Amino acid sequence: MTILKGKGIFGGIVFGRIKFYKRKKQAVKRYKVENVEFEINRFKVAKKTATEQLQQLYKKALLEVGEANAMIFEIHKMMLEDLDYQESIIGIIESQNVNAEYAISVTAKHFSEMFSSMEDSYMKERAMDVKDVSNRLLDILLNCSNDSEVLDEPYIIVADDLVPSETVQIDKNKVIGFVTQKGSSNSHTAILARTMNIPAIVAVNQPINESIDGCMAILDGFSGEFFINPDSKTIDALRKKQQEKNEYFELLQSLKGKPNITKDGKRINIYANIRNSNDVSAALQNDAGGIGLFRSEFLYLENSNYPSEDEQFTVYKDVVEKMSGKRVIIRTLDIGADKKIDYFNLPEEENPAMGYRAIRICLRRPNIFKTQLRALYRASAFGKLSIMFPMIISVSEVLEIKKMIKEVKNELLFENLEYSDDVEIGIMIETPAAALISDELAKEVDFFSIGTNDLTQYTLAIDRQNESLTDIYDPHHKAILRLIKIAAENAHKNGIWIGICGELAADVSLTETFLSMGIDELSVSPFFILEIRKKVIESNITNLKENLLCNI
Repeated sequence: MTILKGKGIFGGIVFGRIKFYKRKKQAVKRYKVENVEFEINRFKVAKKTATEQLQQLYKKALLEVGEANAMIFEIHKMMLEDLDYQESIIGIIESQNVNAEYAISVTAKHFSEMFSSMEDSYMKERAMDVKDVSNRLLDILLNCSNDSEVLDEPYIIVADDLVPSETVQIDKNKVIGFVTQKGSSNSHTAILARTMNIPAIVAVNQPINESIDGCMAILDGFSGEFFINPDSKTIDALRKKQQEKNEYFELLQSLKGKPNITKDGKRINIYANIRNSNDVSAALQNDAGGIGLFRSEFLYLENSNYPSEDEQFTVYKDVVEKMSGKRVIIRTLDIGADKKIDYFNLPEEENPAMGYRAIRICLRRPNIFKTQLRALYRASAFGKLSIMFPMIISVSEVLEIKKMIKEVKNELLFENLEYSDDVEIGIMIETPAAALISDELAKEVDFFSIGTNDLTQYTLAIDRQNESLTDIYDPHHKAILRLIKIAAENAHKNGIWIGICGELAADVSLTETFLSMGIDELSVSPFFILEIRKKVIESNITNLKENLLCNI
């Protein structure tokens, strides 16, 4: 028996045979060309064909896995039209007098390395999208077939990694699990697995090759373990665990519609974090009380130019309407640091995490910021919308934001455009500075939301992506919990509510501690909502409060 360990990204235990996914190899050679214009035209024709193929894939994905997963192919079409991508390919052909295949291959390598080097996990996964788009062009130019293998029975699909087009083309009725050597919780494979409720493991710790093809295996998506040729003792143990987990899942499902109230009567809001408008369905399916964090930067990251006011308004309005009167908190543009967007022309920085990012960009580029604020306020007329501002460190920033909001509302009023006068504004507490002056900040806003990911790295002075420091990176550190407690106390003293939208919100080992501090809202990935509800319902804070808080 061989045991591989990875990161479980969707829970579940499945038993089945392995199908190792073999990718067709592309033999790209470099050779000189006499007619450069002819070679550039070859690229353009291939690009047109690729666009047509992506449209067909979009239609297929729309029917099979829904709009959220289908949108990746719209993004791929945008990548094909990206001027930097096209200019790189054409530039290599012209300057080196080489074939289109080679120019595409070099460009793909450059762009994927650029994305892979970014800290943000969402942006890292864009490296696979670049590879997928580029491989499609190469397949067309090299006249290679990219049809998926026909599966004759349900399999656990194992691969080094899977690009979006590969996952969509696999027969979903014949897939019971995914295991990939690479990838993350933001990979397309991971997203698809969660959408389809298929157990999956990514980032396996050992190389995988086709020698395991056809072997019997057990995939444990809860522990992230993959058992190849399991012995009878392991099979029996995992059959028992499977039964227990199924019973637990049924229990969680029975909690839908139940109020989030502790045994001693404390009520808490449990909301969903979403990456874009397509995630709203997952939030509703998991009984979210609202949206606690909508990351609006996806509108900028997935565009080749600044999104217009109307483009933003359409998306915000769509989310607010889908949530049917439930609170939707939209975070304003949070780029910079590891989230770079070419058309913003941000300067290179030695320490970008502490540099020109988030609200600092917005306040220095008021035209961009006011465009977003106008779209947000227009959308507020269609539901319960709140606005949250990231990376705040001073009261003066909040006052400047409120001044801009007043200007925007006056403009909309003058233009006879509807908006709600009941829009809550809040700030993210994600720096020690904000936590320590939260008594002053609370007088200027309607709510706080703790961004524990950045708060942890700024408090501990440890980059959370630095693998060499994982042994001392401690999100449960007393200093972090004390800062959260200070912010909670100051929020309530000033009559405003406070939530947590960072990763710690989903940490059930801290749920009772947060409730004891007086945290009013926890916003988590949709898939953790019912588990947090279960923990809340089982808790009795009155009996635990003194013990929980005395150690902070």
